[in-house]
Amino acid sequence: MHIAALVFAFVSFVVVPLDDRPVTRQLPQMLGRIAGVDVALPPRALTGNYLTPGDPDGILRWLASPAAPHDPSAYIVSNDMIAYGGLIASRIPGTPAFLAISRLRDLASLRRAHPAASFATFGTVMRLAPTGVPDTGAAASFFAAGPIWPAIQQYANLPDPPQTEEDRMLAATLQAQAGPALDAYLATRARDLDVDLFELQLTAEGAFDRVILGQDDAGPVGLHLRDLAALRAYAAEWNRDGRAAIEPGADELGMVLTGAALARQAAYVPHVRVVYSRADGATVSDPLEFAPIGTTIADLIRACGGVSDDRGELTLYVRVPATTAADEAAFEQQIVAAVHGGALAAVADLSFLDSDDMDEQERLPQALIAAGVAGHLAAYASWNTTANTVGTALPEAIAVAAGKRMGTYDPRAHAEFMLDRYADDYAFHDFTRPALNAWLSAHGTPDHTYLEPPLSTETADRNRADLWPRTLELLNAIYPECRDRGLTITLPWDRTFETELDVRLACVTS
Repeated sequence: MHIAALVFAFVSFVVVPLDDRPVTRQLPQMLGRIAGVDVALPPRALTGNYLTPGDPDGILRWLASPAAPHDPSAYIVSNDMIAYGGLIASRIPGTPAFLAISRLRDLASLRRAHPAASFATFGTVMRLAPTGVPDTGAAASFFAAGPIWPAIQQYANLPDPPQTEEDRMLAATLQAQAGPALDAYLATRARDLDVDLFELQLTAEGAFDRVILGQDDAGPVGLHLRDLAALRAYAAEWNRDGRAAIEPGADELGMVLTGAALARQAAYVPHVRVVYSRADGATVSDPLEFAPIGTTIADLIRACGGVSDDRGELTLYVRVPATTAADEAAFEQQIVAAVHGGALAAVADLSFLDSDDMDEQERLPQALIAAGVAGHLAAYASWNTTANTVGTALPEAIAVAAGKRMGTYDPRAHAEFMLDRYADDYAFHDFTRPALNAWLSAHGTPDHTYLEPPLSTETADRNRADLWPRTLELLNAIYPECRDRGLTITLPWDRTFETELDVRLACVTS
């Protein structure tokens, strides 16, 4: 075991994140720490911040510079960052298609310079809604700010083409409301489709080992279906070797491919058993995804390099809304029994799909803590969409298993990741964020998608003041063998949708 640790201690990956949010930038690096693998990231200044795009050309220069790892085992690269400057930038006009394609050609050249490394890219199929911000302050000049973006969103969510006279009349009304901004939106969708098709072409030509295109927030109806059909038709014709995948998701894809690279590094194929909190759980639909959650989960297992297996050594426990009290109790007992039996158990809590029932959202983490198993899971996640949650929990569990196989597993790094998830997915989203939004609304700011200074600073201070003691309480309850070695809490973007924690622990191990 000691020799294995020495052999794998110098393994490094390079991740170019989708943007600078914690789920896209911070968590892939934390996954690497769990498994004892160094994950190098471009300087944060190059990845932009919220409405300010990143610097694709600066990142390409960094990738080719001595500042980047000389001989990494894996590259995991967001083509939205390389092509446009990040996720938000991919939704707006500005970057012409020829420039985005030229940057992807430069990325392919970098790959040729590192033939021994695995090289995976990921991108997004543009979501239906533009980025929604109020037309105030610095956001006033942002694309489709203010009342324009809801009209575009509603138009994009109509059947394509409109099927009824009512749909056609509504489409005409929305076109008049949105004006030239709708034309710019449609042109941006067309540009993104061309760039995504080029990404598939590069992969078919062997420039990259694999590509995942994730459909950013969109349901079963809308303009995105035409894009998905075009991408799938191209992939079916030219990407027949399984190196291209098109599935729901976006923010989690960097973690998914990091998990796959860790499994590959450990020569490990995860066999994943999925257990739902109710018998028909796989048929539940996520309103922000175009497939039932069972399909999304199966796609994510494959994307992580795993296989679905009813007798798998890794069990993913998936809690869905509308689970009866009896089924809920049985589900919780299964998790507790698995942990006590030493099994590799990951929990994906999708109770947020019932957005109006906060008691339901609080129940499972509280039950896991009360049963004394919250700190002994391989993974826990509960945020935003099915793909986001499962695409966090699965890679974390894989990082644990891969690290143990390589002899480089770091239990302290694992505890830091887990505490970060409990603090963010549970404490922040169930308690702190609702309190922040209520305070903002009561003081005349009902729109929480963009906060101008000094309000953004005051909101960040309130976030820290509320979340800090909650996080320390969770630490004491879940990891009594650890103490806080420095906890930083911020709002990474000028809004209340997410928080960022830098968790550092000192733990006593037996």
